[in-house]
Amino acid sequence: MTEAKKPRVRRTKEEKLRIVAECRKHGIVETCKKYGIYPASYYDWIERFALDDGMGAHPEASKDYLKEIRRLEKENAQFRSILAEKDIESAMKDELLKKKYGQK
Repeated sequence: MTEAKKPRVRRTKEEKLRIVAECRKHGIVETCKKYGIYPASYYDWIERFALDDGMGAHPEASKDYLKEIRRLEKENAQFRSILAEKDIESAMKDELLKKKYGQK
């Protein structure tokens, strides 16, 4: 006989945060059994909501915030690339001037 599969339960962000808080108070295994979730789900929620030292979720841990962080990181990489090109260009100009005017 096979065991019937439990229907998938979709929980809201608030429910997940409440369960995480309860896990921290009463223990992960016990609370996960109570709500019928895997401990891996608990750890996934902590990571997803960027929870800090038990003080709750960061308000910035939304998808929009993470998207903005990725955009800024990409922009930052482009600026670093441009700056590196300018540094190389400047060094080459210095070298050419030294050769042209015979400075050491």
